[in-house]
Order: sequence, then structure tokens, then C-alpha cells
Amino acid sequence: MSPVVELFKAAFRGYPTGVAVITVCGPSGPAGLTASSVASVSLVPPALSFSVMDSPSARLIASADRLVVHLLGAAHAALAQDFARPGGPRFTPEQGWRYLPTGEPVLDKAAAALVCVPLQRVAVGASTVVVAEVLDVAIGPSDGRLVYHERQFVVDAASLDGAPLHQ
Repeated sequence: MSPVVELFKAAFRGYPTGVAVITVCGPSGPAGLTASSVASVSLVPPALSFSVMDSPSARLIASADRLVVHLLGAAHAALAQDFARPGGPRFTPEQGWRYLPTGEPVLDKAAAALVCVPLQRVAVGASTVVVAEVLDVAIGPSDGRLVYHERQFVVDAASLDGAPLHQ
């Protein structure tokens, strides 16, 4: 890889970001992945963006007609890790999922769950940037901060009364 690519990766490894799990109702059942690229885009209409790299779940999410973006808090560090790795447990009853009438899985105890419809999809290299309108928002419990930093999911120690960092 070029020096610029390596420096680019290093720059963003050191940039803490929020953590989300994005879910859809796929043709063979629910699908989802962890994303650290979610950002607000517009208030009118309410819209957000995220990017996904090429994987089976990413292809389903990038092509879905509806999706749910779950903004995660401190209690969901393990869930973020599960959805970040291939073959991790997903959509188990212990994780707290339910399903919307339209089929999308929803994590009721997420800090927020945003039901969205894509407005635009833009291919950029091996990634797809999705801009989606937010149709509905459910605000869940506030349980502290979860960020992705230096290739780790980090729970703010103040959010869990001094609990150690979770990796």
C-alpha cells in the first residue's frame, strides 16, 4: 500500500468514533454489521449517512429498501464486537432483538434506533456510502459512551462507575 494509505489508516485509527449496528431484513433472514461511520447529514429531511465495505452483510445493507441504525451505548460493547466479526452471534434472544412488522430487527435497549430508507448510494472504491432518510426514532436508555478507537471498542470508564475498558 502507498504511504498515504497507511497514514490515512493511522489517522483514523486515532480518531474516536461512535459505534452503531445497522440491520436489515434480508432474503434469508436478518442481517447486520457494526459501523463506526454513521453521521448526521440533514435535519430537513432528517438524514444520516454511513459507509460499508464489501461483505455479504454489507451488500444486503447497501441494497436494502429499509434499514435500522442502532446507536450503541456502553452496555453493548460485546454486541458491537459480535456484529463486527464474521460468524459472531447475531440476533439471539439474549441480545434483546425484536422485529418490526416490516421485518427489520430492532434492538430495544440501544441508545437510539433510527428506522431509515435510503435516499442515495454512492460507490467509492471498495465501499458504498449510503445516505438515508430517518422515518422514525426510538430513544432507549442512556448507559454511557461506547467509542471505537485504536481498533478497540472502548467503554468510557465514567459510564460504568470506573469499569475497565472493554475490548
